[in-house]
Amino acid sequence: MHPRISRFIFAGVGLALGAQAQAATVTGNINATLTLTSSCQVNGGSGASGLNFGTLNFGTHDAMFTSASGQVLGNGGGAMSILCSAGTVPAIKVGAGANDNQSDGGTRALSDGSGNYVPYDFYTDSGHTQVLVIDGVITLPTSTGVAQAVNLYGQAQGKVGLPAGVYTDTVAVELSF
Repeated sequence: MHPRISRFIFAGVGLALGAQAQAATVTGNINATLTLTSSCQVNGGSGASGLNFGTLNFGTHDAMFTSASGQVLGNGGGAMSILCSAGTVPAIKVGAGANDNQSDGGTRALSDGSGNYVPYDFYTDSGHTQVLVIDGVITLPTSTGVAQAVNLYGQAQGKVGLPAGVYTDTVAVELSF
């Protein structure tokens, strides 16, 4: 190899090594955060208002029925479902209905919109022995992050002189956790 070329190669290598010797390193951290707030879902839906807590359908009966029973069912046809963040204690308050105390025989009433009422009550047991009063609260066990089924039942009482028709009520429900 020619001596001049060798000198240039050695000079180039020397410059490269000198440049590496001057490089510096800086170290540090990245701080990452995530804040989670407690939340719940009712029958698979979430939000702050307007949730569907279920439907209580007493079925179809003749106008001279004596009593009719039903269960509050969620979207999928099963019991109401409450899914909350682990560690929370969900409580369901079943508030006032649109026709409360309009008819003897129950604290609540279904209305046909023409001044006729069918009395009914909510119960926390299928045997209809534990009445859930207006603004009554159902407190669930501390959530583990798994959906909890809430069984809520209703029983309507027949009355003499009821005309045929569709009778309805809307009841306010509140979930706290």
